[in-house]
Amino acid sequence: MLPERLSRLVSLLSRLPGVGEKTAQRFVLHMLAQDSELPRRLAEELISIGEHLRPCERCGHIAEVTEPGKPILCSICRDDKRDPRVLCIVARIQDLLAIERSGAMRGRYFILGRLISPLEGVGPEDLPLETLRRRIVEEPIAEVVVATPPSVDGEATALFLARELSGTQVRVSRIASGVPHGGDLEFADQITLGRAIEGRKEL
Repeated sequence: MLPERLSRLVSLLSRLPGVGEKTAQRFVLHMLAQDSELPRRLAEELISIGEHLRPCERCGHIAEVTEPGKPILCSICRDDKRDPRVLCIVARIQDLLAIERSGAMRGRYFILGRLISPLEGVGPEDLPLETLRRRIVEEPIAEVVVATPPSVDGEATALFLARELSGTQVRVSRIASGVPHGGDLEFADQITLGRAIEGRKEL
């Protein structure tokens, strides 16, 4: 029912996570109803992503290329106010952003990019372990906080990292997991309740 050019745009937008065909169609029709400035600026920004954004060479986060030839570092790795002794390991950029929103982590990060998952054919050899080891050797890291999700793959990855780093001088810790704030105990699963009890603190 739409012109071919618009149908192609709807098809492309619907491939984004969380965007179905109806939502993509609503986006396209909204842009058509606006003046030409919004589609033009959106197109320019999308093109610039490939030209000016790269993975951070130190942690894997998103970094902006400022000067050619210089190390590509994200804003977190360039922040001198961060605690260089604490390194938080996460699976994805989305996890890093969630932790940053909490304001609880003042150290730096290392993004694995994936979790060990035999069902998906991802093994330990697929993790960027050499880069991680090099950071531990070259930087004054005293503690590694493993912040992988409390899933089967996340737990397997956390245990593997703990074994791999056991021969180093750094302390390896795991983020606590438990009952969410405002949650009811009757709806919590057994693993979550068990973790909450094991990680209890004195009042």
